[in-house]
Amino acid sequence: MPASASSSAQQARQGLANRLAELRRDAGLTGRDIARMCGWHPSKSSRIENARTPPSAEDVRAWCRACGAENQTGDLIASLRTVEDMWVAWRRMERAGLRQAQEARLPVYERTRRFRSYSSWLVPGIVQTHAYTAAALRAIQRRRGLVDDVADAVAARMERQRILHEGDKLFAFLIEESVLRSGIGGADVMIGQLGHLIAVSSLPNVSVGVVPMRSDRARWPVEGFWIYDKTQVNVELVSGYLTITQPTEVAMYADTFAELSDLAVYGAKARTLVTAAMDALR
Repeated sequence: MPASASSSAQQARQGLANRLAELRRDAGLTGRDIARMCGWHPSKSSRIENARTPPSAEDVRAWCRACGAENQTGDLIASLRTVEDMWVAWRRMERAGLRQAQEARLPVYERTRRFRSYSSWLVPGIVQTHAYTAAALRAIQRRRGLVDDVADAVAARMERQRILHEGDKLFAFLIEESVLRSGIGGADVMIGQLGHLIAVSSLPNVSVGVVPMRSDRARWPVEGFWIYDKTQVNVELVSGYLTITQPTEVAMYADTFAELSDLAVYGAKARTLVTAAMDALR
């Protein structure tokens, strides 16, 4: 599992490592004992316990056998899978195609009541038009050399947009003004997307804020992220997809969202920026 800057991911790694170290101590073994019994290089046990080397599922099984704690194997492997899922490289996430990657996110959307989304790259997927989504996913498919299931992936994202109109869900979108002016799919696609954004902003459960471009900002743009209620954050980075659940770190993203919200304009002022971008495209 690649290292990430997220303290959530690192703390989860260390938590698993601590559990393995506790089993070793309870069994009265040293790290060298574990390495000898498992047929490893002597330093491997130390690297695992210090969370420098992530164990494989087979490593966990061997460790539990050496400690006489086979009854702990299932729980520890489940913890390993959770740690692995916190940081997912795009190639791993999309190896079966883009459609599956779109569908994998649906459960968290369905169980969330309050959504907060900040975008510095693209219009958020849940308020994209069909044409804009198709252009964005086609660019990803070509750039990463993925299987061509773009049509199915677009359909999956469009189907997910039904949650905008379901139940008592609330949505707050923050979009950098640069997103309104950075073209994808050509002028006609962008004009249609911006018109759709204005229409969506009129929904009673939706707030759309635009962070204006200016030279004296108090808070500079950051990576795009979604906050689901108060329990989870997803961040889309160049290298992969990060899931954050550590409460202190979730709170950091909530504070960042609040700071960016203070810089944004809403209502008529936001629509003025959107229509200005549309006029420039025309």
